[in-house]
Amino acid sequence: MLRIRFAILAAIVCLAPAASAQIVRVVLNDTIQPITREVIDRAIDNAAQQNAQAVLIELSTPGGLVDSTRDIIQKILGSKVPVIVYVAPSGARAASAGFYILEAADIAAMAPATNTGAAHPVVLGGDDKLDPIMKAKMENDSAAFMRSFVSKRGRNVQLAESAVRESKSFTDQEALNQKLIDVIAKDDQDLLKQLDGRTITRFDGSKTVLHTANQAITQQQMSLRQRILDTLMDPNLAFILFAVGALALYAEFNHPGAVLPGVVGVIFILLAIFALNMLPTRYASFALIVLAFALFALEAKFASHGVLTIGGIAVLTLGGLLLVDAPIPEMRVHWATALAVSVPLGVITAFLMTLAIRARRRKSMIGPQGLIGSTGVARTPLSPEGKVFIAGELWNAVASAEIPPGEAVRVRGVHGLVLDVEPMRMAQSKANS
Repeated sequence: MLRIRFAILAAIVCLAPAASAQIVRVVLNDTIQPITREVIDRAIDNAAQQNAQAVLIELSTPGGLVDSTRDIIQKILGSKVPVIVYVAPSGARAASAGFYILEAADIAAMAPATNTGAAHPVVLGGDDKLDPIMKAKMENDSAAFMRSFVSKRGRNVQLAESAVRESKSFTDQEALNQKLIDVIAKDDQDLLKQLDGRTITRFDGSKTVLHTANQAITQQQMSLRQRILDTLMDPNLAFILFAVGALALYAEFNHPGAVLPGVVGVIFILLAIFALNMLPTRYASFALIVLAFALFALEAKFASHGVLTIGGIAVLTLGGLLLVDAPIPEMRVHWATALAVSVPLGVITAFLMTLAIRARRRKSMIGPQGLIGSTGVARTPLSPEGKVFIAGELWNAVASAEIPPGEAVRVRGVHGLVLDVEPMRMAQSKANS
């Protein structure tokens, strides 16, 4: 019995490496940013730990941030496990930063009716912001970066460089015919079947034979933390969180002790700042947002008949549009979002500020001060002190002239708990004169 157990244990140990052979697959249908980099890093590390046959990155992206792209490529080039980048499904694209990642892979593949390229470096704020020398430096640096790994992958260096310098784009068939990619496959299974038995040259020069047919595919899912951060990385959501958080804090300042608006405001603003900290943010735009709220406050104070509110909405919209300075439109705040946030926020804020200022200016309507201007009846002779009946209560009063009982009186002022009254006839004569 003991020998049988040892035999079973030995068989399990011997079969363990074979059982671990698999394909680790990760799907990226997003912009290239820090969370994308983290997801790819985790997939490659897990594949290495599991002794997987390959990492399959299914890619569909309009591009993204340069720093995140360089980090991803560095991870792919140093991977112990072969990396397959597959632009899919049909209709997808690997533009700009996605083209760099595609060309850096051990195997570059595309599905039918996909495209790639358009990898010219985009200057934050627009190409016209740079002088020709600095623009040439950036272009040359990006082109050299592309050549550094494309040549070792045995692909068309000149054509890959043209995507950087001339923003050329290529269909799947064009890319295959001109040796920018290795395979066109209709789906994952077709891709793995075509690659089975192929010998590839790794970035370090070593040779590896791929065994991909009939391999189990393990899907690499985002963790809960990564899903939350990936959602927050949307600059439109970050701008909405920041604007709503600012409105909630304003409500808390005007109604101290409400607690809920303050808690919501702090949480929303912290989430927005956390997301914007990972994006290429123009922090000077925060000055425009603060200026917008200042204009809303001035509208309530000076009543400019909407001029200051309109100005505040315009400044807030501009601040939102300039908040994130990303290289592609998908990573910037959209016009629709900026207007949809700025217009309602401006109207609501100006309205609330107007109510708050009017409330502060309005005289108190409770306690003795609320009796000023009220009328009543003298219950005792006032010469000059006596009793008057006002607002359903009997008050001590003092008059500037003698007032007989039963005569109507009007309150002119309040001194502590003593009312300063005058005869109603005297008050009417003053009004008539």
